[in-house]
Amino acid sequence: MLVRTFIFGILAIVPAILLEFEGDHYLGPVDNAGKAWIQAFIIVALSEELYKYFYLRSYVFKRPEFDEPYDGIVCAVMISMGFPALENVMYVFQGGAEVAVMRMFTAVPAHAMFGVLMGYWVGRAKMESKPGYNWIGLGSAVLFHGLYDLFLLSEYIPGQFFGAIISLVVGLVLARSAIRIHGRYQFPSIDEPKELS
Repeated sequence: MLVRTFIFGILAIVPAILLEFEGDHYLGPVDNAGKAWIQAFIIVALSEELYKYFYLRSYVFKRPEFDEPYDGIVCAVMISMGFPALENVMYVFQGGAEVAVMRMFTAVPAHAMFGVLMGYWVGRAKMESKPGYNWIGLGSAVLFHGLYDLFLLSEYIPGQFFGAIISLVVGLVLARSAIRIHGRYQFPSIDEPKELS
């Protein structure tokens, strides 16, 4: 199942790139702060995280192996690692070794962090039978992905690189907390019979 989720992450890049191309066409050059927000949060973050979420919910969520909260995190991270595996190859062909090193320390952990945040909430959604948590998972991944990209894309925000690093660090701290929470608390198992009230 993990191999398949990784492959789904690779496949997710195809429709995401098509959406990004269409969005770029309609948006035009990113020449002001407003367009930078649209580019970061809608064209890039939403399109990429939406397809990761689609594979997580349409395949992994229904699998019988998904029977504890950590499964949401593990599978979401596998999808999120498949995505930059192909994306990085494309960027490296365009920018060379310098881009490869930069993305190794920024984009790859960022995608993993987005996956942890999404998987945490999707895991809770299944274990606690609260479908609304799925949308929190997607929203949190889009939020931090958008913040990360916003600082990298916009020339109109002072200290853009440091802003991207700060958003990455905050997201990683939250992701680490999400992992600890799943380890600390016992969520009701989907296999356990529910008590009658």
